[in-house]
Amino acid sequence: MVCETGKENEELYAVSFYDLRGRIGEWSKSPKRVDSGGRGVYMRIDVGVDLHKTQMTVYVRTGKDEGEGGEYATDEEGYREFLKALGKWRSKGADVRVAVESTGNTRYFMHRLETRGYPVVVINTMKFKVITQSVKKTDKHDACTIAEFLSKDMLPASKLCSEKSEEVRRLLKVRSMLVRTRVSIKNQIHGLLVSRGMEDTRASLQSKRGRQKIQDTLAGAGNGLVVQPLFETIEVLGEKIKAIEAQIEKLLAEDKAVKLLETIPGCGPVTAWTIRAYTDDIRRFASYKQYSSYAGLVPWVQCSNETEHYGRITKRGPEELRTAFVQLVMGIRRSRSTVSWRLMVQYESMKRQKGTGKSIIATARKMSKIVWYMLMREEEFKTSLMVDTKLDSVIQSMREEALCESA
Repeated sequence: MVCETGKENEELYAVSFYDLRGRIGEWSKSPKRVDSGGRGVYMRIDVGVDLHKTQMTVYVRTGKDEGEGGEYATDEEGYREFLKALGKWRSKGADVRVAVESTGNTRYFMHRLETRGYPVVVINTMKFKVITQSVKKTDKHDACTIAEFLSKDMLPASKLCSEKSEEVRRLLKVRSMLVRTRVSIKNQIHGLLVSRGMEDTRASLQSKRGRQKIQDTLAGAGNGLVVQPLFETIEVLGEKIKAIEAQIEKLLAEDKAVKLLETIPGCGPVTAWTIRAYTDDIRRFASYKQYSSYAGLVPWVQCSNETEHYGRITKRGPEELRTAFVQLVMGIRRSRSTVSWRLMVQYESMKRQKGTGKSIIATARKMSKIVWYMLMREEEFKTSLMVDTKLDSVIQSMREEALCESA
């Protein structure tokens, strides 16, 4: 966009800001540069933000080696002043872009700016180590570094999940915490039973009748006051877990991805919810390899010249998604209808050679590939593809020939 030069325009480019001490000032440079024809051309303003819980440090890059810094509180007044400063830049024709690292309040920050029409780049901190490995670690320097890399379009971007997926994730995390707490309490009761020399089984605390029986037994042994609060806590936790599961089921009642995932034999609702929540939009993964890498189920690879090294899995990405695929494999393995699947045959063969752990992870990676195709094509799981009919017919014919020869 071309603008006229002159004193009037120079006065329009004076934009107020808050410096590092919170004092009001004037931007020293106008958001324009002069091209070869002597015309004023509006320039792009790159804003780097180092976001914290109580304040954010901002660096506005107006040109090569030129810029201004400032600090704003992360309360309502601070956001209002920050948006006011950005608005003055945009009102004079500047193209404003903002970049911020991914942190706890990034979603709220992004929402406040995008509702005003400012594009926000959320940085993938796992791929942007310039700040964490810098020997000069200050908020202003970090914001300046972010603005500089933004101006060169060299920031690795990270996509935030939808609000619905984030809500489901939070519910799943709370459920997981409650389940772990309940298991911890049950372990204490099991330990008490063992210390008293009483009969104990793994399923003795699973049912309400079984818990009542154990509670009566311990009360008769003089431990009623010790175990009564534990049993009451188990009951309360069970009710809370059921309430959370009901809320998640309500949120994902009409979700097509969950319905597709539940067509996999051995895939329960919790596993389907977890894969759905941490996958979010499957279309952002161009291939199944990217999806497996996102789940952290691919090995480290270091290849140079004629040397090739393959290490353990990267474990990058959400741990919950990786765990869900492991649980999916275990669920498939427990199902009787999956014994003849090629996937399970390969699993059993690998288990004898490399052990249970590696075989489970390898099968989980294969399942991530299958899930990617299912969600991309919006197709249900096809058990017919898990059985090689040609190979089965060859094996059957070989068995018949062997029987004929022996006869």
